[in-house]
Amino acid sequence: VFHGRILARRVVGQETRYEVEVKARYRQRFPLVSREYLWVPSTCGCPALHEGGEYLLMARRHVNHEHTLNRILLQEHGYARPWTPREARLVREAARHC
Repeated sequence: VFHGRILARRVVGQETRYEVEVKARYRQRFPLVSREYLWVPSTCGCPALHEGGEYLLMARRHVNHEHTLNRILLQEHGYARPWTPREARLVREAARHC
């Protein structure tokens, strides 16, 4: 779970790739750097992430069987909400209990 700002969006084949500036990490099961690519396995625009927008994102790490692909994946109906201080507070509180 992290707070990120969308820098760019690009359709690559049947997927959408977002360049994201990672602003804060709330729950970290794998390391994130200050800029990451976030992949969505569709081109339909779901979830709707707009360039310049800030979001609270719950993504997972995806590694293929050959271990040649290691990326951050936001599932088509994954958790992506516009970032607000209230959302950030709720996530911080939840992270203390999980």
